[in-house]
Formats: sequence, structure tokens, C-alpha cells
Amino acid sequence: MNDADLARLLEAAGRPAAWAAPVAITSSLPPVDPFDPEMLPEALRGYVFDVADRQQSVPDFVAVAALCGLAAMIGNRVRVGPKQNDDWIEVPNLWGAIIGPPSAMKSPAMQSALGPVYALQDEMRRVWQATIEAGDIDDLLTSFDEKEAKKRAAKAIKDGDREAARSILAGLQKDDEDEPPCPRIVVNDATVEKLGELLNENPRGLLLMRDELPGFLARMESEEYASERAFYLEAFNGSGRFTYDRIGRGTVHIANCTLSLIGGVQPSRIAPIVRGAITGTSNDGLIQRLQLAVWPDLRSSWRWVDRHPSKEARDAFEKVFRDLHEFPLGRPDQPLVLRFSPDGQDLFRAWMEEIQSDARAGNLSPVLEAHLLKMPKTVASLALLFELIDGGKFEIGRTATLRALAWADYLRSHARRLYASGGTMIEDGARLIVERRGQLPNEFSARDVYRKHWAGLSDGETVADAIELLIKTNHCRETKRTETQMGRPAIAYQWNPTLGASVQ
Repeated sequence: MNDADLARLLEAAGRPAAWAAPVAITSSLPPVDPFDPEMLPEALRGYVFDVADRQQSVPDFVAVAALCGLAAMIGNRVRVGPKQNDDWIEVPNLWGAIIGPPSAMKSPAMQSALGPVYALQDEMRRVWQATIEAGDIDDLLTSFDEKEAKKRAAKAIKDGDREAARSILAGLQKDDEDEPPCPRIVVNDATVEKLGELLNENPRGLLLMRDELPGFLARMESEEYASERAFYLEAFNGSGRFTYDRIGRGTVHIANCTLSLIGGVQPSRIAPIVRGAITGTSNDGLIQRLQLAVWPDLRSSWRWVDRHPSKEARDAFEKVFRDLHEFPLGRPDQPLVLRFSPDGQDLFRAWMEEIQSDARAGNLSPVLEAHLLKMPKTVASLALLFELIDGGKFEIGRTATLRALAWADYLRSHARRLYASGGTMIEDGARLIVERRGQLPNEFSARDVYRKHWAGLSDGETVADAIELLIKTNHCRETKRTETQMGRPAIAYQWNPTLGASVQ
């Protein structure tokens, strides 16, 4: 018999049970590894830490956004073979999320990291526009030639020389090719249908950049967009195909679903999505595909920094993006495949054996286990990326592999924090109910709490779990059970009178 049952029995006998002292509700997220500068190639390191210092933000945000942008520069033209002889080949596209409160400078960090991407896209657009304008002029000149040729053909017909007229008009055959599409690297918000068209126009792949990632994730949670969710699950692989049929657009076949992704998200917005994966309501692997999800500890202090950006660091950073974008080897239809050097292969194999053993030992939650089992693609992709940044073109060496494995340990610690947030969400919700109890009736129901739409308490199951925790910690207890008009039991709760005043 629990305390709530005992309280009801005593109340039924006219003897209210004495209140036990409330127990403090505590929750803490697991610690995460700090960002080590050595995890980045030298060409990126200076700019990442220069931005972080000037913005007084954490370097994690700039680094992750930069790596996702660089993955889009490579696209599917260069791929990694994690084994020497096997046909296991991965496209090095990356999915990342930077997690922090509104004041964490997430958006400025992403904008600074992706500046070279937007600059390259603008340059491509200017070249495309000049080509279109030159084509328009050529079309105008061609129309003048056509008029003159028709006059000459008419004269040949009049003179009875039909073959000469035919020869003149044969030279007027037009090139009916469509206008070349405007090249793209980044998309921000597009339907699956439009995104499919853009991928066909840019077969090497695209970067989906969302300043606020929750909108995208919430859309994917809706049953209405189940087909879109299926597309994005495929796009994470980078090498898959996808075909959709629509009445308006007809059948569109996407030959290369290659998409990198980066976005920002607040802890309170990601926790419900993580909880959905933990409880199984939406556990199809979407959240686990955010392999570069980082949730760092914020700076403990802040100082005023007002200086010019380091030109040397910025130039080196931008050069990496341009070099990878213009990388001369590999095409979407004939990709270049790099494999590990003997030293790199030994390191990667040892790590693979370790992580597979950990994931299959039965000591991890199912969601964290699924996350770890997706890490080999990410770690191999990072190793390839680091090798290309350092100028490699033949095999992935020891240095690049060690950097990728350092990222593996770092990202694993952040994954532990991410999935722990699904559990701490209940503690956070319970504390919020206590803080705002003055906004509830003296005897309140779960429905009273749910209708407030407080952050983190957006569904009935979470509210019920939070109230159950409040009962266990002696903050409140059931006071009566009644039957609703529909015959369903209605439970009311009352607060422990020792709590005192509350926040209104």
C-alpha cells in the first residue's frame, strides 16, 4: 500500500493523514566532454576559436556548423570505404544540431561558420545570371539571323530553287534545351517535392540549414507528413534514391538523396522529442540521425571583446571551403572512394569492435544504443573530411583517423546528455508545477495543469508522470475520486500545506 492509498483510507475514516515533509526534486544532466582544439585541423581551428572569442560563445557551435557545411561542399562526389575489401561505402554527409538556451549565440555562430558557403552560392548565382543574360543576347541576335535567312529562303523559292531554300532553313533549327537552373548549395525551408527538384538540379547534394530546428522536427512528428519523414530518413544515408508521385507534379525520381543538415534548438524544445523516442511514440531513428548533436556547458563568465576578426584565420578557413567545393576528383555518377591507410584501418577497426560491444551488451537504453550503432558512418565520414581538409587525395591516414575518433568520444558524451534530457523533462515539469501552483485551483486536476500549456508539459502523459513524481516527493496527494458524466474516474489533488506561498 502506497502513501496515496493510505491517505485515502484515513480520510475515509475521518482521520486525515499527516503530511510528510516535501522531498526536493532534483535533476542533473550528465557531464559532457569539453571541446578540444586539437579535434580540428589547423586550417579551421584559428577561425573557430576566433569567432567563439569575439562572440563569447562556445567553440562547439561554430565547429559543428562548419563541419556540416564542409560536408555539403563534398557532397556525394567523394566517399569513404570503412573496410579494405568490403563494398560498404558511405557518403560523408553530416547531420548536426547545436543545443542551447536563447542566449547561447547559436544563430550568430552558425552564420559565421557558414559564411563561406553563402559566399560561394552568391558567386555561383552571379555567374549563372551572367550566363542567362548572355544567352538572352544570343537569342536576340539569332532572331535577327532567322529573319534574314527566311528572306533568303523565300527568294530561293521564288527563283524555283527549293533545295537551296531547304538548306537555308535547315540551319535555323533551334536548341530547345531549357534554361539552366540556378545553382544552389543551401536550402532553408522547402517542401519535399521542391527539395527533390533542387536535388536533381544539384546532384552533388545540398545543405539544409534551419535557424530553428524544432519547426522541422515537429513537422516530422506529425502523421500528416509521414511521407516527408520517410524521405528525410533516406536522405541521411546520402546515397539512396527516392520517388514520389503527386497529382500536380506527377512522378519525380530523385537519383541522389544527399542532404547535410544543421540547425539550432533550445533544450526545452528538444526534450519532448527525445522523450517521444524513449517512450516509443516516435522512435524510428530520426533523432538518432542528429549524430553531431552537441549540448555543451556554456561559458561561466562573459567579457567585452571588441577587436577586428583575424584575417589570417578567416582566409585559411574560407580557403578550405573553396578547395573542397572545387575539388577536381570525383563526380556524383563516378565518385572517388578513399579507404583507410593500414594504421588508420587498425585504429578504426579497434574502435568499431569497442562500440559494437558496448552497444550490444544490453547496458544502454534502446535510443542510445541505436544512436551508437549509427556512429560508424559519422566517424568514417569525419575521418574522410579531415583527410581532405589536410590535402589528402589517396587514403585516410593516421592523423585524420585519430581526430575522428576524438570526435567519437566527444559526441558520445553529448549523446548521453541528449537522451538523459528525456528523463529530466519529468523532474523539470514537476518543479514547474510547484513553482506555479498559485495559478491552479486549491484542488487541481491533471487537466487543470495540461490546459495551462506550460513549457515541457504539452501532453497528458508527461503531466501525469510529473504529478506522480510530486506525489512520491510529498508535494501533493490525491484528495478525492469522482465519476465524470462519461463514467470515467476524475482525480483531484491537494498541495502539502507546508509548501507556503507560491509564484502567481
